[in-house]
Amino acid sequence: MGALDILLVVGAVLAIVALIAVVPLVAGRRRRHDADRAGQVVLDREPAVGDDSGQPPPPTREVTDVGLPYDAGVATVEEEVVAPRLRFRERLGRSRAAITRGLSGLLDRGADDDAAWEELEEALIAADVGVATTTELVERLRTRARAERAAGDELRALLRAELLDAVASADRSLALDLLEERERPGIVLVVGVNGTGKTTTVGKLALALAEEGKQAVLVAADTFRAAATEQLVIWGERVGAQVVRHQQGADPAAVAFDGLASARARGADVVLVDTAGRLHTKANLMEELRKLRRVLEREGGHVSEVLLVLDATTGQNGLAQAREFTGAVGVTGVVLTKLDGTARGGIVVAVQRDLGIPVKLVGLGEGAHDLAPFDPEAFVDALLADDED
Repeated sequence: MGALDILLVVGAVLAIVALIAVVPLVAGRRRRHDADRAGQVVLDREPAVGDDSGQPPPPTREVTDVGLPYDAGVATVEEEVVAPRLRFRERLGRSRAAITRGLSGLLDRGADDDAAWEELEEALIAADVGVATTTELVERLRTRARAERAAGDELRALLRAELLDAVASADRSLALDLLEERERPGIVLVVGVNGTGKTTTVGKLALALAEEGKQAVLVAADTFRAAATEQLVIWGERVGAQVVRHQQGADPAAVAFDGLASARARGADVVLVDTAGRLHTKANLMEELRKLRRVLEREGGHVSEVLLVLDATTGQNGLAQAREFTGAVGVTGVVLTKLDGTARGGIVVAVQRDLGIPVKLVGLGEGAHDLAPFDPEAFVDALLADDED
């Protein structure tokens, strides 16, 4: 092989080496550029999060105000917004049918018919009002009905009053409007088991806050499920909110930390943290949630709400979930999803009476505006409405 051939071979090798080095760099820059255009913060590597004895992780890089105008995307939501009371009545048809079947015998045969009371009791238990709560409620109602010689619609009115008394006493407002300046941004942790609709809840809540004029930063702390991050990015684009995310498999506490730093840099009002679904019986996963909250609070973050998303179709199993999550991270309110697709709407009563945790929001359908503030009167009226009215 001549000298010229050797030089050509060496030159080719050097060109290949240079190409291998340049391609990842260009790809990384392109990925970061695309993410910035979409209003996202993407980190190539997760910052180290210290343990309880260490310091919280430093911000990975300075967060700048990039992305879409805040109101971008909100105007594109073309959906009829139905009045809350009408939505409850339309979407709670299955729960209403179950309860009114149990109530019909009492209305027809009167308060002296023991079998009619048993039918009502069975209907309320089947609707997941809970055995203890149902027994107490029916006994009180029976005593009042006999004392007042109530019949027909009077019995319906007494049941309405008892159900309303069971759910109407709690404060259901989100603790975001009364924050002092030093407490901003408010932080909302959204937690729950797999498949309850946490990511969708975060997106719909971001939309509702945007329509109130509040600026939210969305934090994709579900780093185990790529689809969750992608779904959150779509919601962020839709409502014009920044989405902070790391690479898949990153430490959720690190993502939450950077989300808080980003929200502070932007002067945002709220940080919405979407966490990974986890079984409430898995101690290590519940500890991960505790760590996430500790990191935020160690940095001076104010966790305003911890919203537990429960699937209404799971019924009484939701109570066990609520107990464990409350013990781990201090649940302040429940978001009850899929309420339109179940006959177990009485779980609203059970959650509040058994656990003292208010249902603050309910999912009444698949639409973007179908996450509604829980309205006790609308809920009870929807359960007891006469479909012929």
